[in-house]
Parts: sequence; structure tokens; C-alpha cells
Amino acid sequence: MADVGRPTFVVARNPDPDSALPYLLRIPLGTGLTLKAREPWPRASRVYCHPVDEWPPDAEVLEEVPVRSVRRRGPAVDLVLDRSRNNRAQFVFTRVRERDAIFWQTAKVARAARPGVRVPSRRPAPAQDGRPGLEIVVDTRERYGYRFAGRDVERVRAALPAGDYAVAGEEGVIASVERKTLENMCDSLVNGSLGFVMGELAALPAAAVVVEGTYSALLRRPRVSEGWLGELVARLQVRYPNVPIVFAENRKLAEEWTYRFLAAAARDLAGEA
Repeated sequence: MADVGRPTFVVARNPDPDSALPYLLRIPLGTGLTLKAREPWPRASRVYCHPVDEWPPDAEVLEEVPVRSVRRRGPAVDLVLDRSRNNRAQFVFTRVRERDAIFWQTAKVARAARPGVRVPSRRPAPAQDGRPGLEIVVDTRERYGYRFAGRDVERVRAALPAGDYAVAGEEGVIASVERKTLENMCDSLVNGSLGFVMGELAALPAAAVVVEGTYSALLRRPRVSEGWLGELVARLQVRYPNVPIVFAENRKLAEEWTYRFLAAAARDLAGEA
């Protein structure tokens, strides 16, 4: 059952026997967005959808899931559901052969389609309760992660809803950082998966993507059209203005920036979460 008072994403069976799209979707965007769909979830390929004027009263509801975030960003609607699997998707509004079309996709489907610097040692300001220590949650999928050596940090392993490193308040994660090597950044830009990650990060009070490399190195990547990766970065920053992409030159500086960002969030946002 969905939580009372929370917006929900609803999947139902289309009662129209003549329709080639056997499922109905209700998305809590604005006054409500209702679509017909070919599948109940885009598991293997993009799912074609079509608008519906109103929700049929005799539709058989198959599932109703609380929504963490739903936002329109340019030609797309990002949907983040409050569950552990099949929780992120995107509705892309486009034109095919001079006709309007809507495609429902996930990050997996989108992927299938397509020098040493001294790090400052200054400690961050203490938290509001005066404690200098910082507990950083490291996602269980993060390999060879940051150790935050020499810092008063306790690392805790847990599955994060978004990002690789986070700090939490009483109500859950309040800030998260997605870490990218330069190679991984390029791959996630090209295959479109970074947009899904940033859509989920955008639902948090504070979040960022930190890149272990420079912007100039990104633009020099081989086998990519000149300026294309820069264009993709710009589009994502316009679409998700509250999730900055920070180019931190190298791994050491990326780790330092992540530590500072999460420490500041723990100090300034913990009481608001």
C-alpha cells in the first residue's frame, strides 16, 4: 500500500480491449499525467507511450508506488520511485516521422542503446553540536573508494539510494556525491546513464558529481566529436542546476572536495533534514 498523503506512481491494466497499449500509467506531475503504455516497466527496451485524456474508472490497478521525485527537465520527465529496484526511469518527449512520441526508458535501456597538488590539511568547521568527527556512508557498490586518510572520519558501508558517498540526518540521506573517473565520466555521458544518476541526486537536499580529471582533458578525449562531451555536460547542468559537476583535477583533490562538501552539508543541513 502507498503511504497516505504521498504522491504515487500507478500502473493499471487498460480496460480498452481494442487498444494496442495494454497498460495505463499515472504520473503525479502537475495536475497529473496519464499515459497508455506497451509494457508495465521498460526492462529490455524503450517503451512507447501515448497520452490519455482521463483515467478510466474501471481500470484494474496492478501496482502503486510512492514517488521520491518527479520533475520535468526540458524534453524529459525524470521519475524516482521509493523502492530498491526498478526505481528510476525517464519519459522522453520527442518527434518520430513528424509525429509527437513519448518513450519510457531506464538507465539500463539507455546504455544498451548507446599532476600532484598539495591538499590542504585544514579541518572543516565543527558540526552544530560541536562534534568534530564526520560519519560518511560509502555505497556498497563502490570499489577502491576514498579512505579519507588523516581525517576524523568514520566510514560506514551501506546501500545508498543515490551517489557513492553521503552523510545522513535523522530522516535519511541529506547530501551525496557521485564519484567519476574521467573515463567513467565520458562513458556515462555517451550512454546517457549520468542523466539518470543526476535525476536521483536532484531529489536530495544537496548533491554533486565530482570528476577525477580536468574539463580540458574531457574535451580532448579521442574518438569523440569535438565539443560533443562539453555539450552533454552543459545540457545536464541546465537540466539539473542543483547538482553541480565539479572537475577536481585528480583523485586526491576529488577526495578532498568530497570530504569538504559532505562536512559542510553535515554541519549546515543536518538540523533541517
